[in-house]
This record gives sequence, C-alpha cells and structure tokens, in this order.
Amino acid sequence: MSQAPMIEPDVNRACNLCPRKCGVDRDSGRKGFCGETSDIVVARAALHMWEEPCISGSAGSGTVFFAGCNLRCVFCQNYELSRANEGITISSERLSEIFIELQDRKANNINLVTPTHYVPQIIKALDLARNRGLKLPVVYNSGGYESAETIRMLEGYVDVWLPDFKYKSDALAMRYSGARDYFERASEAIAEMVRQTGGRCEFDENGIMTRGVIVRHLVLPGQVSDSKRILRFLHDSYGDGIYISIMNQFTPMTDLSAFPEINRKLEQAEYDRVVDFARRIGIARGFIQQGETAKESFIPVFDGEGVLPAGTTE
Repeated sequence: MSQAPMIEPDVNRACNLCPRKCGVDRDSGRKGFCGETSDIVVARAALHMWEEPCISGSAGSGTVFFAGCNLRCVFCQNYELSRANEGITISSERLSEIFIELQDRKANNINLVTPTHYVPQIIKALDLARNRGLKLPVVYNSGGYESAETIRMLEGYVDVWLPDFKYKSDALAMRYSGARDYFERASEAIAEMVRQTGGRCEFDENGIMTRGVIVRHLVLPGQVSDSKRILRFLHDSYGDGIYISIMNQFTPMTDLSAFPEINRKLEQAEYDRVVDFARRIGIARGFIQQGETAKESFIPVFDGEGVLPAGTTE
C-alpha cells in the first residue's frame, strides 16, 4: 500500500498545481485558470474504447472525464468539457466508489482525463479505493502542461503516464494555448514521469500496459516541421524507454476563423510525412492512426454517465 505524500491541507487556497500558478483560493469557491473550484466535477465515468490498443484493449479503459483544463487550447476537441462547465459535482468519497465500480465492470485500468487541477482530491480517492480493493493500474491522461512538483506528488499512485506533447515551438504554444513555456514545462514533467517508471514499459498477459509512458502528439495542419522537432527530441531523449503515439485526428470543432492557418482538417499527406520521419529516425515503439479518425463519433457524449450512484439523479 502506497503511503500518502505530504500534502498541505490548504493546497487549493493559493493554487499552484499547474504551471499557471494562478494562486487562486479555489477552496473559497473561486475558479482558477482551469475554470474550476476545488469541488470535483466529473462529466462521464465509463468504459472507453478509443484509446491506444494497450490502454483500451477489448474490455475498455475505465475513463473518468474531469471538467476544466489548465490549457484550454483553441482547437480543443473536448471543448464542452474544458470550457463549457459540463459535469456533476462529487466528493472524493464518491470518486473512490466510481473507481471500484469501473473495476467491477472489468475495465483494464482507471483512466484519469485532464486531472491536474484535482490531484490532491484524486490522491485521497485512490487511497480510499485501494482500501476497498482497487487493484487496477492508474493512467494519468493529460495535456502535458504539468508542474514536475505535482507529478512527484503522484509517485506510487500512477502506473501509466499518458501525456500530450503538443508543441516544440514557444510561439505556437502561446498562440494556440496561451502557454509560451509549454515545451519547457512538458519536458520537465515527462522526465519525471520516466523517472518514476524507471524508463520501463510493462504489459500484462493481454497486452495491456501496466507500467510506462506513452507520449501523444497531435499533428497540426501546416506544422509538420514542429512535429518532426518533437519526435526528434523525444527519441533522442528516451529512445525505446517510452512509446510515442502520433495522432491524425485534428479537425476544427469550434470557430477557428481567428486562426485560419489551422481552420481545416489535417491532410493525409502531412500526417504521412510525420510518420515517415518517425520511421527514418528509428522510432519503433509507437502507435499511428489509420483511416478516418477525425470525426465527432470518436468524442464521447458528456452526459453524466456513471458519475452518480445507480438509481440516483442529479
């Protein structure tokens, strides 16, 4: 049983969980940059089939979608969740019950989506759930804009790290996510994730990852060169110690008229150039997407499924 790290009881009173360090007193009901107070808000908790094969498998990933986001990218495909206040407020105790319910449904893992601003509450819920018999690996699924200090708080709690790595260019990071230091912060966070896993990727008898790091990169329209720089950095830094997932599903989901250079779907030729580059530099451990993935059917409906106990209503 992992021991809980030392967490200051007033961590949300001057929030610095993410690199924004907005200092907002979220315990008082004020909202941080993430758009949330310290109350846990979840929009969906269900089996999810559209992650990497070693995460979803055939049974599905036990995915918990948290409301709010510390990046709020202009092209966000889950914008209803990150910016539109979807979700139901629950306690850490209820969150722990959700973890057990997903385990009872034979999920391969507990998959925490956009969890950064709820890390202390999640730690409490995991402690409660483990005392109640939670055995599943825990996946931390984030946009990559993380504080290394917060990632260290999760040592012993997270088994599989699933961060995005969106930008190498500071200018792109600023334009699309308002986070000029994205590359620096994401690099530090991923280094800590790799340290915690020992640079090893482990799988069970069904091919489900039980330990390791998978870094996701979404190729943006017109930004093949930045994608290549990211792949080069990751491969030079970690070699076969991580998996890299190269994603082709970019499609405008909101009004991007102010960003005309990305106001279109990714072209297949652009994606192919990035994948070909990955192969040329020797990336062997990874995932690519084939076929039509840039469509809304791959985005779940945030309807509160699984959030409240069976038989109750909001």
